[in-house]
Amino acid sequence: MQPAKLALEDGTVFTGFSFGALGEVDGEVVFNTSMTGYQEILTDPSYRGQIVTMTYPEIGNYGINPEDLESGFPRLAGFIVRNLSRRHSNFRARQHLSDYLAEHNIVGMAGIDTRALVRRIRVQGAMKGVLSSADLDDASLVAKAKSSPGLVGRDLVREVLPAGITQWDEGLNPLMFDHTPVLDEPRPHVVAMDFGMKWNIPRHLHDVGCRVTVVPGTTPASEILALRPDGVFLSNGPGDPEPVEYGIRTIAELLGQVPMFGICLGHQLFALACGAKTFKLKFGHRGANQPVLDLDTGKVEITAQNHGFAVEEETLPPELEITHRNLNDNTIAGLRHRQHPAFSVQYHPEASAGPHDSQYLFPRFRELLTASGV
Repeated sequence: MQPAKLALEDGTVFTGFSFGALGEVDGEVVFNTSMTGYQEILTDPSYRGQIVTMTYPEIGNYGINPEDLESGFPRLAGFIVRNLSRRHSNFRARQHLSDYLAEHNIVGMAGIDTRALVRRIRVQGAMKGVLSSADLDDASLVAKAKSSPGLVGRDLVREVLPAGITQWDEGLNPLMFDHTPVLDEPRPHVVAMDFGMKWNIPRHLHDVGCRVTVVPGTTPASEILALRPDGVFLSNGPGDPEPVEYGIRTIAELLGQVPMFGICLGHQLFALACGAKTFKLKFGHRGANQPVLDLDTGKVEITAQNHGFAVEEETLPPELEITHRNLNDNTIAGLRHRQHPAFSVQYHPEASAGPHDSQYLFPRFRELLTASGV
């Protein structure tokens, strides 16, 4: 086994062994607390620019299959696990995790004390790091980690945008979701602004009875309105929301003209378009077990989350109302516009992988379209 090292900007170095591709990458080192779903995490465009550490110790045991991809290929910078399973066992598996990462040039490392790494991130906060099987000199790697650009102020959305406009016609996997798709006509037309969208989101929109057109997040308001949408969806995506000025501007222009629903980065961009501000969380919320309180019903939802930024409550304009709160740190987890048919959540109701508590938000959006005259 070839050695590999992870160096953090605070000077800490972890030594393990390499899997996947050989090489060197830099990024923000974060952790995800999900026990399953590593394939969905690998292919989630929201992880662009990040080296992801899995807290669950055994990873790779069910291999890789083509059905559970959340985009066409892995999007993260690097991948760290405690134990890499040497064998995979699942009737849908087509490939070993290490072979999949090697095929897509993703550097991985196993064999380190991931508990110690996660504890350091929780205490010190998310840090820049370098993961390498090429350079094994500690001082060199720490210097590279310190000079890494990080996430703040970078527009990572442009690195994961789709090439053009497409029509989405795929529904949810029946193995994962026990439901009957809504096929009633007419099907309201939803334009999904793709800032790095997970594929399970348009699958949900399709199955609640919407006709879905996916457009790059750089598409201006005039071109979106020319598609004659009945509603606009604002997708998840990577990194700092404030540099995504084109998306903020477009959302501000569309607000009040069509109903809107935003998830994760889309939630943050919606808030920014209304005049609020965002801030960077100490170590983010990443996992499939995050508790959220619905302030309307008083119910607690267990949610899937993946974000390192949040909306700053003190900057909320009067027209935005808080609908959900994260129960781990009381940050804003949902917003609703008081004058216009628009709402958003910071978490991932499409839950791939993760709990299904929040799937009601997709029918709610469909109902909002109906109430608006569709």
